[in-house]
Amino acid sequence: MILGLAYLLCLISVPLARGRLSALADVQLRKPGLAGAAIAIQILIVSIFPGELGPLGEPLHIVSYLLLGAFAWCNRRIVGLPVIALGGLLNFVCITANGGVMPADPDALAAIGRVPSGEEFINSTALEDPKLAFLGDIIATPASWPVSNVYSVGDILILCGALVLLHVACGSRLVPRRLRAGHPVAVA
Repeated sequence: MILGLAYLLCLISVPLARGRLSALADVQLRKPGLAGAAIAIQILIVSIFPGELGPLGEPLHIVSYLLLGAFAWCNRRIVGLPVIALGGLLNFVCITANGGVMPADPDALAAIGRVPSGEEFINSTALEDPKLAFLGDIIATPASWPVSNVYSVGDILILCGALVLLHVACGSRLVPRRLRAGHPVAVA
């Protein structure tokens, strides 16, 4: 939830930096159905049917990342998307190395007051012997925040890439003129 608020702040920052959010409509995405399918899968396994898909939850989680990777590859020339893709790749590598689950630091989970619950599929949880734990959910927001959670380095990269993409695509004054949307360098 807090990442959703962070993305909202990224959006709000564009008009504050004299960018035009309407310019997002001009961004030409290739194969947007890949991203749509990936997001739909993640919503299904994490929010709508948590724990109800049994052994299908973990492979579906990995499939969603493969779909997002294909989407990122098709759109790799959009400024900011390579950073988003790197964050997604770090998350994917960590999740795949851990059988379809993002390992979370037990101390970070304790800091936000979250206790894993039994057999249900959770996209992020403490694991007994996590692989690549430094790429897992190791960053905790304070428990005193209304929507505390744990995040990975990949999540932070995804957020930073989205911020760059938004400001470049929307012609924000925070972006050098040569990198703004519509300028030949920004499109290449």
